[in-house]
Amino acid sequence: MTSFCLKIIAIISMFCDHLGYALFGHFSILNLIGRIAFPIFAFQISEGYIHTKSVVKYLVRLGIFAIISQIPFSLFIHKFTNSNPLSLNVFFTLFLGLLSIYIYDYMIKLSDSNKESDESRLTFNNTKISKNTSIKTYIFIGKVLGLITVFLLASIAQLINTDYGAWGVILVFMFYLFQNKKLLKIASFILLVVLKYGLQLLQSNFYYIYILICIATLLPIFFIDLYNGKQGKKIKYLLYWFYPLHLLALYIFF
Repeated sequence: MTSFCLKIIAIISMFCDHLGYALFGHFSILNLIGRIAFPIFAFQISEGYIHTKSVVKYLVRLGIFAIISQIPFSLFIHKFTNSNPLSLNVFFTLFLGLLSIYIYDYMIKLSDSNKESDESRLTFNNTKISKNTSIKTYIFIGKVLGLITVFLLASIAQLINTDYGAWGVILVFMFYLFQNKKLLKIASFILLVVLKYGLQLLQSNFYYIYILICIATLLPIFFIDLYNGKQGKKIKYLLYWFYPLHLLALYIFF
């Protein structure tokens, strides 16, 4: 399955989600279908980071459409849902998710450069003391600082009330962190979904609606697992423009 196919599935799922609120004003089967969308978008961000020629331009693009989409998003949720009208749209979440990957990677590369500098110094001084320890320390510090940054950005997402909040940022990062580790990627995804809905399940005494939501949110991993690493048809700006325009259309016509 190509990236194009994944994006189309996510777009259709997202539209069903928002159409459900516009038609019924409450949670329905269309919103269950809508649970498929965000994990695929989160995965696409991690893949986009790997393949993009310019992360900075990618961040700017997400930031611009986050701003463009905010008014349609606010109008939509105010009219059709009980959500906080001051919430920020999903592009802000994806922006912070991409930024978390970028900074984490930067910390790792920075630790590698420090490691190489330290190796040169040790070689120049003809000494072997603590060489391996020093290298491991740099790598460890880089990863720790990177992870701290990820959780700080996730906390910011939660604080400013972006769509999917901290959970969304961590999901984007998780897909990147375990990009080449299939079992860990699947296991961590399942864990994050269970953590997200586990408390609601317990508080509702395992009310069937929350069970269905949890299952529906897990479904995207099957589509993601079929991803073949190929781009397919290029639709770079389809999602960017579709998101605000379909929200605005639903607001106007419903």
